[in-house]
Amino acid sequence: MAKFEECLDRLEKIVDQLEKGDIPLEQALKLFEEGVQLSNSCRKELEDAEGKVEILLKQNGKLQPEPFDSMSEKVETRK
Repeated sequence: MAKFEECLDRLEKIVDQLEKGDIPLEQALKLFEEGVQLSNSCRKELEDAEGKVEILLKQNGKLQPEPFDSMSEKVETRK
């Protein structure tokens, strides 16, 4: 599987080609299909990364993983 950045770069090139509109329909459909697959791959990789981004907080003597977003909300409420 290609790296996220490579997938995103290829996806941008596909979008550029499709936006120009100067390619045959059959080729456009193939590019669109590849773009959907790349988009799904990028989304999955982002979701996997999001699941790994956790902050450990010590609560009641136990380490408890907590999503990164909820920590930023706690910081904002302290202001």
